[in-house]
Amino acid sequence: MTDSPKRRGLALHWQIAIALLLAVLAGLFGPRVIFEIPTRDIFDFFGKLFLRALQMLVVPLILTAIISAVAKLGEEKAFGRLGAKTLSYYALTTGLAVLIGLVCMNLLQPGKVSPEVSAAMIASANANADTVASKVEGKGLADVVGILQRMIPVNIIEAASKNSEMLGIIFFSILFGYIITRLPAERRDRFARWWDDAYETMIQLTDWVIRFTPYGVFALVATTVSDTGMDAFLPLIRFFLCVLLALALHTFVALPLILKAFGIPPFRHLRAMSPALLTAFSTASSAATIPLSLECAQKNAGISRRISSFTIPLGATVNMNGTALYECAVVFFIAQIYGIELSFAAQVTVVLLALATSIGVAGIPAASLVAIVIILHAVNLPPEAIGMVLAVDRILDMCRTAVNVYGDTCGAAVVAKTEGETLYG
Repeated sequence: MTDSPKRRGLALHWQIAIALLLAVLAGLFGPRVIFEIPTRDIFDFFGKLFLRALQMLVVPLILTAIISAVAKLGEEKAFGRLGAKTLSYYALTTGLAVLIGLVCMNLLQPGKVSPEVSAAMIASANANADTVASKVEGKGLADVVGILQRMIPVNIIEAASKNSEMLGIIFFSILFGYIITRLPAERRDRFARWWDDAYETMIQLTDWVIRFTPYGVFALVATTVSDTGMDAFLPLIRFFLCVLLALALHTFVALPLILKAFGIPPFRHLRAMSPALLTAFSTASSAATIPLSLECAQKNAGISRRISSFTIPLGATVNMNGTALYECAVVFFIAQIYGIELSFAAQVTVVLLALATSIGVAGIPAASLVAIVIILHAVNLPPEAIGMVLAVDRILDMCRTAVNVYGDTCGAAVVAKTEGETLYG
């Protein structure tokens, strides 16, 4: 891959970290109006511009990256082997994440509060019932079961225009790349080179957009802080901290142990992926972070294009460690608020559904809310109770998205190592 010009000055991850700090200060203490325009609206405008620029890259980058990678894998007869390794890693880490969430919620029990506080939170949840209903209206278990249907888009052009159809784009790209390997040698080589060139072009365009990441991060985080402030966390601080602890244990204990087991230095990997993680935190979108995740994996970690271009886009759709953990935590928290002890069978049900829905609802708007409502129904808890956590959902969404992205990059590193690649060389 052609190397982009090296950036001078402060490293990108430090630029993003400074932007995050300044955004919090601006959102909390900055002026509320500038030239008679609400400051929050100014932040929102520029944040959306940056997010749209990232989203603009996602479909062409996924198409060119996966088609190019699968065409090479097919030539090397490595497609089946690489797919099996990738999916096995996803299943292992998502299962670990759910179990960590379950253990933390059972040990710390953040929902064990006084009857007065419990009654107040239930009343608040009932007051938010309309909000919950509007976000999950018409969604249910059929949306999860329909994952196989969503894998095969009726119209690939229409699917490309909808973020909710990313699974179909990935399936089409994998199939298209594989078919290229079945063409006669001359056509195969010529067509594969064309997709390689298209991917190189997308990488150059991505590198240009990424230069604006600190500014976009500042605008997005400042908007969030302006909207929520810090008061929203006070009534739910125990739950908030418990989820953060569980996410931290998965990120800084479970995943590093897996990396260590494969001879990958965990701290170097975390440092190499820090720009992608900070961007994931600010955008709360795994898909929008794909361009930066690919750049960090290839340039900072030394993961080959053939592996990173296959594992990272796929992981952004089906590998949701943080989301699965969060779903489990919310259901246990609600049960504790209602004073209901979940039986062993009910806990197993929660774990299995968290695993399934974290994949199945990946392309549905308000994905986590939909998944949680499905699980609440399964264990006979009122779906409107999800209103209890709406106040902190946005910030925790940012946190769990960062965990999702980090899990994807760890998967790319593990698969690369098992393929004999030398990382950080």
